[in-house]
Amino acid sequence: MHDGEAIDYTPTADVAAGAVVVQGELVGVARQPIAANKLGALAVAGVFDFPKATGSAIAAGALCYWDATNQRATTSSSGNKLIGKCVKAATTTDTSVLVRMSQ
Repeated sequence: MHDGEAIDYTPTADVAAGAVVVQGELVGVARQPIAANKLGALAVAGVFDFPKATGSAIAAGALCYWDATNQRATTSSSGNKLIGKCVKAATTTDTSVLVRMSQ
């Protein structure tokens, strides 16, 4: 049907470009703004810059999860959804982490 790198998505509220959307165990990123009740697309593959907490380091190759409560990537799987693997180590002072999405 298609390459599977993006999926159709129709939100009930406006979604900003770069927003992370969780649907069950599926995590996607809006590459462009999506208006409420309009068909758009979420990327479910590729490398994206996800926000992370300062004070925590993430090693290259580490599994990363989306913490929807705090709206950031983490290495803690507890209560969070798998995003993919870190592709470039993030230091404690970094505010984001590069993740290759794989679900």
